[in-house]
Amino acid sequence: MSPILTPLFAVLAMMLLGSLVQKLKILPIDTDLVLNQYVYYVAFPAIMLIALAETPIHEILQWGFIAGYSLAMLLTYLLVVLVSHITNKGRADLAALRALNTTFGNTAFIGIPLLSMLYPEQQSALTAAAIASLLSVIVFALVLVSIELYQEKGDNKRERKQSPLLIITLSLIQNPVVIGSAIGVFLSAIEFKLFEPLSIMLRDIGMTSSPCALFAIGMVLVKASGNHEISHQKPKWLDLIAELSWINLAKLFIQPALAYILLSAFGIEGDYFIMGVLLAALPTAASVYLLAERYQVKVMVSAQAIMLGTLLSIVTLPLIQSFLH
Repeated sequence: MSPILTPLFAVLAMMLLGSLVQKLKILPIDTDLVLNQYVYYVAFPAIMLIALAETPIHEILQWGFIAGYSLAMLLTYLLVVLVSHITNKGRADLAALRALNTTFGNTAFIGIPLLSMLYPEQQSALTAAAIASLLSVIVFALVLVSIELYQEKGDNKRERKQSPLLIITLSLIQNPVVIGSAIGVFLSAIEFKLFEPLSIMLRDIGMTSSPCALFAIGMVLVKASGNHEISHQKPKWLDLIAELSWINLAKLFIQPALAYILLSAFGIEGDYFIMGVLLAALPTAASVYLLAERYQVKVMVSAQAIMLGTLLSIVTLPLIQSFLH
């Protein structure tokens, strides 16, 4: 059995448990919101902070890894935007959401526990996932701006109150993940050792991020599918199948293939190379569904792409890991 299947099944089991609890209505219906807020504002910033603070700055500033992974995301993003503009000319919001579905992998809530189980006792696993998550946050901010600008353009009565650059800047500096990461990088740069009890507290809180997030993802996916079973705006089945297939082809195969080529080109080898390709091959993050629902753009497609991608990753991730070894 592929070594990646054990942690992958553990990850999927936690998501399945969340789905089951949501289906049986054991917990209050908005439990997923509370869990997501806890993870987003408390637990995930804590693990990013402590993971980066305890990593030597030269290991964080892996410029080849950052460049290779970023370019793989960028090229995938541009490819999907181009195809979307051909099929839906003038719909910048659809193009942005589709591109986010194919580039914003679940590097935080699936990537961190998966790499931690694959590479136990290796700080590099958390570092690689942290770098990938930070890069994903930047893409998320760009998509947020794209949708905002499109909707403002379509609303002639509303004047633009903020510039695109300001929207991106505010989105990043107010993001708790970015704040936690920035503090961690700063502490690493000045080689500041945290007070031991504080370090233990941050790590213990941070380690709750993965199970809580995975449990919440399971709950969110059940709610997402339930909310759109009676939707009056369902796309035609053939169109839906084609779109879901394209999204997951780009996310699960094209992006990791580009990551493989580009990370190799930048001279990345060993564990960081394998981790970079695996992180690029992760399915779409549940955060994409939350953004789609907020702006009512490709809501059902986003929800189903996440569910399908997560299921397909049971097959694709072991295949990719076998190829890498």
